Amino acid sequence: MSWRLNTAAATEQFGGRLVEVLEGSGIIFLKGDLGAGKTTLCRGMLRALGYAGAVKSPTFTLVEPYELPGHQVYHFDLYRLGDPDELNYLGVDEYFTSQALCLIEWSENGLGLLPTPDLEIEMRVIGDTSRRLLIQSGSEKGERAMARLAV
Repeated sequence: MSWRLNTAAATEQFGGRLVEVLEGSGIIFLKGDLGAGKTTLCRGMLRALGYAGAVKSPTFTLVEPYELPGHQVYHFDLYRLGDPDELNYLGVDEYFTSQALCLIEWSENGLGLLPTPDLEIEMRVIGDTSRRLLIQSGSEKGERAMARLAV
């Protein structure tokens, strides 16, 4: 499935819709060049869950946890990961529970150690402000979410 989002606000709003169709949990791989809007989409998901603070990409810490009422969210940025095995030092297995929402930017840098995503989202820049989102599912949960998005 494909969506075109023309503003940063539309990208955040779409993030809120993703949280809704995933029912607040799941694993999402986010792919795209620097500046494609991955963190903006994550910000929209966090806002939809009630988080009002700053949301920035955890480039140097690799993971930023958000403990929200009724939700555990883990925002990963694997851009600087030199080797997927480095994820073992983070205890990465502990983050991927059925109740958590795991948002993983630059997921391709952790392949082999990351679980299968529910959704994989590729973001492409179109012009100055628009983004094209290409979304595919990787699980039954992802399939259900995609069906809800289509409505």
